[in-house]
Amino acid sequence: MHEHEEDELFAKDRLIEAIENQLASGEPACTQAVFNKLSLVGYERTEILELMALVLGHEICSLLHEERGFDVQRYEQLLRQLPELPPETP
Repeated sequence: MHEHEEDELFAKDRLIEAIENQLASGEPACTQAVFNKLSLVGYERTEILELMALVLGHEICSLLHEERGFDVQRYEQLLRQLPELPPETP
């Protein structure tokens, strides 16, 4: 495995860990609601965590690109749009 692939795998694992922490803490509250919604329509736990991690990663990339703070309302809005993924970050 190349260093770039290792970095991507590490980042993915940290994002999934962050989603699991959000689910455990109940913050933000919409995390559990979105998890439940996706579960009800047939997504497996691992798929749901990966989709939610993609949204979290998207929001983190956006805030770095736009030099702003983490926008919880925007993050929740993007989560609620799942399984539709957010547009690519410029």
